[in-house]
Amino acid sequence: MEFHLAFDDIRFFQWIAMIVAASLAIVMLLIKVPQTEHATKLKRAKSIVALSYMFCAFISWYTLWHQDIAGYEVFSAMTMLINVAFSTTTLSFSLINLLGSRYVDFSKLLISLFAIFLVSIGLVEVFFNGERDLLNIVLISSIVLFALMCVYYIIIFDRWYRHSIRMLEKYYDEDEEHKLKWVKFCFILAMLTDMFVIVYLIFFRGFMFIYIGFYILFLLYFAGNFISFIGSHKLLLDAFGHWTISQAGKSSKKKRPARKTRPALQATDSTASSEMVRKALDQWVEKKKYREYDKSRDEIAMEIGVNKELMNQYFSQVLGKDFRTWRTELRIEDAKRLLLSDRKSSTNFIGEMVGFSDRSNFHRQFTRIVGCSPKHWRDTEGRLNVSPE
Repeated sequence: MEFHLAFDDIRFFQWIAMIVAASLAIVMLLIKVPQTEHATKLKRAKSIVALSYMFCAFISWYTLWHQDIAGYEVFSAMTMLINVAFSTTTLSFSLINLLGSRYVDFSKLLISLFAIFLVSIGLVEVFFNGERDLLNIVLISSIVLFALMCVYYIIIFDRWYRHSIRMLEKYYDEDEEHKLKWVKFCFILAMLTDMFVIVYLIFFRGFMFIYIGFYILFLLYFAGNFISFIGSHKLLLDAFGHWTISQAGKSSKKKRPARKTRPALQATDSTASSEMVRKALDQWVEKKKYREYDKSRDEIAMEIGVNKELMNQYFSQVLGKDFRTWRTELRIEDAKRLLLSDRKSSTNFIGEMVGFSDRSNFHRQFTRIVGCSPKHWRDTEGRLNVSPE
């Protein structure tokens, strides 16, 4: 095989795609997943992503091996469809299984990959046999099946993405969507690559090198975000594991016969119980523990030494608000004070200091509660009815 250095040559981009995909596959295999109790799905996802990148490198090599055949542009588009179908299936499986594994299990992945393999063999055989009419029929049928598969993954992904956001916010009492935005964005990019190759096969010719260049950037972007997720989102995995264990616990409880037990501590509306919770929370606030991030309500209840049900009842019946709202208000009041007393620190740093890990969430919550942005509050010395100079 010859190496072509023309930047408008499709073969140049295929060489780059092969090198990039193979390199990323090796890197992905060498990266170690943190040894946590609930990291099994992440390990499996990492292996499948590496497999997807290896397949991409193989398809690029296979296409370049036939670079001297007639109709190489069409052949490249066809092999790119095969590549995208395989990578969409494996990457979608990996992303969805980071969120939940009820709908797409490993057996369904194997069935999907086997179906893609059979269709791919059929496409290649028909192409080399030179039967163009039959090739068009098989190609259109493959595109339709591929489009239906994409719709299926979109429906399942949307369902589990929404579920994961609700589960995270319930576990940590935070606005946690920013932790999963990369998953959503990568999935959208994957679907866009599918749409582009389908549109190209139906309507266009001559621009495949641009599409392959875009696909290389997608591979790099996905790998970078996935590796970052492996290294910095252990607590997210713990939240997923907590939900899985809690669901298993509920299932096992349903199977056990009901029996009467004496509760260790029941949540009551007595004055003594409310006063106990109030004092515990006052000490917690005095130590500015509300600034700490990534703690579940269960951990906080244990930390202050009260029953979780008792604490929930205190917030709902005495304060008339939930814990999340109460803690957010504490953080905003703290931020209001720091914005005026600590002029050297940026508004983003102030937000992180008081407990907001996400900049956009801090600005959104501050504006909602105070009625203006953090910058406006600082510029007007806390006077909302004054325009900043």
